[in-house]
Amino acid sequence: MRWIYDLLYYFQKRGFEVCRRIAERWGIRARVVRTTFIYLTFATLGFGFALYLFIAFWLRIKDLVYTKRTSVFDL
Repeated sequence: MRWIYDLLYYFQKRGFEVCRRIAERWGIRARVVRTTFIYLTFATLGFGFALYLFIAFWLRIKDLVYTKRTSVFDL
């Protein structure tokens, strides 16, 4: 049973952080966003999980393309 908690901890610490970033953008709690994804996944038979993976992919691409530069000389 301990390995299940270790796996959950791993995904919470090193996951895609999709829920946290959406929650910060909308100004709500990350717990509400996670719960919404869980309910959406069960209600639509996997659509919520697919949406989560799509958003994670999109945020990863966005982070790679749009990097914040501190000055003009960081080119």
